[in-house]
Amino acid sequence: MTTEKFEVELNSLDKFFSIHCKDKHQEQKIHTFYVNYKDKSYTKEINLCDECKELIDYSIKRLQECPHEEKPRCRKCPSPCYEKTQWKKVAKLMRYSGIKLGVSKLKKRFGF
Repeated sequence: MTTEKFEVELNSLDKFFSIHCKDKHQEQKIHTFYVNYKDKSYTKEINLCDECKELIDYSIKRLQECPHEEKPRCRKCPSPCYEKTQWKKVAKLMRYSGIKLGVSKLKKRFGF
C-alpha cells in the first residue's frame, strides 16, 4: 500500500471513530497517536473514550500490517486480519458513522 493510501485510510479511521464516540460514549479525552508507516510518521490527536481508543489502536495496527499492495476493502479481503469480535465492533461503528456522514453531506448540499 502506498503511503498516500495509508494516510487516506488513517484519516478515515480518525473521522469514523470520532463521530461514533462523540455520539455514543461519555468521558472522552484527547489521545495522541504516533503512527509510523514505511518512511513516514503521523501524529493524530483524537477525542475518544477508553473503549474506542483500544479499538482504534487495534485498527491502526491492522492497517499498518496489511500485506496487500493494493489494499482491498476489509470486508472483501481474501485474507482478513481482524479477529471476528473486533471486526463486528468496527463494522458496526463504520456503518453508523458512514450513515451519519452521508446524512450530514446531504444536509450541507441541500441546506436542511
